[in-house]
Amino acid sequence: MMTPSSNQKKLAAQLFSQAEERQRFLEALTSPVPQPPALIWRTSRPPNVPFPIERPFAWQPRFVDRVAFEFRPGRHPLHAEGAYYCLDISSVFTGCVLSAVPTGPSVVIDVCASPGGKSMFLWRMLSPSLVVANEVIGKRSAALIANLQRCRIGPAMVIRADVSRLAEWIPACADLVVVDAPCSGQSLAARDKLCPGGFHPATINQNANRQRRILAQAARLVAPGGYLAYLTCTYALKENETNVAWLLKKQAEFLPRAVPLLAAFQSRLADFPCYRLWPQQNMGAGGFAALLQKDSSGRRTGISPDRLQTIWTSPDF
Repeated sequence: MMTPSSNQKKLAAQLFSQAEERQRFLEALTSPVPQPPALIWRTSRPPNVPFPIERPFAWQPRFVDRVAFEFRPGRHPLHAEGAYYCLDISSVFTGCVLSAVPTGPSVVIDVCASPGGKSMFLWRMLSPSLVVANEVIGKRSAALIANLQRCRIGPAMVIRADVSRLAEWIPACADLVVVDAPCSGQSLAARDKLCPGGFHPATINQNANRQRRILAQAARLVAPGGYLAYLTCTYALKENETNVAWLLKKQAEFLPRAVPLLAAFQSRLADFPCYRLWPQQNMGAGGFAALLQKDSSGRRTGISPDRLQTIWTSPDF
């Protein structure tokens, strides 16, 4: 068991009022418990699954399974065939905020899309007419395209642009915009992975400021009546509840929306609907999710593919 750092202790004190809960949180960071990997099945689960399947959590979608952690589903031929996508179960939890979005949206935009797990999740859950997966960092685009191709996600397109440019090119065009935000990545510690500087206040502040910029521009992409989902894989209050509260104050046309599927995970650090998974709950490394809806005033605009820096489209686009 590692000794918690001073910054981890300070964060625990900010997040939990009770000493016992602070201790449980710190133990989850310094003595991580391995969690089974999760699979998003592209279609229905095959009749003869080649892995032992773990008992599902109450919030787990039926198209997701957890596999006993000693198995390596990423090495199985079914993975190469695109039958499923492997991801951390905490990412499934945050993605479940989309369960409150009506199915069959016309256009969805995944603003920070690589390596593609959230794009596949929303495609599988909502059956949109078009998935627009954006990745501003060029070297991360290859993994995104490879995963969308392998899993045959479509109609879909991959674009590369800063979110501020997208807001200029295609404002008010999307029924759903997902911001799986770059963050300090503190949940990596609960997955027994390195998180250099992730708990330092300077890192937290830097990420919170970047997230606000992305959120403010992403909000401009949402069509009247559309939804904005904000997700992170970190614990810091500044990167989560504080950022959502900031956007709600800055852009009054957005209101928070409750997600019944995640009601048991309502964050006690906010007075509006938003949801936390903690590593000490033993359901994954942890994460944060909030769903906002834009009012119906204003005009919707169409998406103009010719204005975008398109780098890949699915065959059925």
